[in-house]
Amino acid sequence: MPRRKSRRLLLIACCAAVLALAVGLILSALNGSVVFFRSPSELALPGTAKGSRLRLGGLVKEGSIRRGPDQTVDFTVTDTNASIPVRYTGLLPDLFREGQGVVAEGVLQPDGSFRADTVLAKHDETYMPREVAAALKAQGHWQGGRAPAN
Repeated sequence: MPRRKSRRLLLIACCAAVLALAVGLILSALNGSVVFFRSPSELALPGTAKGSRLRLGGLVKEGSIRRGPDQTVDFTVTDTNASIPVRYTGLLPDLFREGQGVVAEGVLQPDGSFRADTVLAKHDETYMPREVAAALKAQGHWQGGRAPAN
């Protein structure tokens, strides 16, 4: 009897170890692909990790779009409290324009600017990302009549 019980405990311990290893490997693989959303006000706070991959969301500041050579575009994303300069190389969405909501995915540079590799523009307030809408609502600048979609 005791021998059978110890085998069962050993089997349970081995299964738990394999499960813990699998969970650890999955979490370590996902760690590199997780991208956090931030508003310009949050990025302006001291202690923001430079060189970290994240999503920057807010409004394209009026008069800030500057087009350069080779499809390079410089613009500023603002939440009306803080602004972050953004540089993007590539084709912009058709809906991208001043005063519209935008989400840029990329890396925060050591100089405080943002190097985007993906830019998403919203269609209207209904399709604004929940995080952007929440940040704008918290600052009293939400203009949409309906709740944002997921």
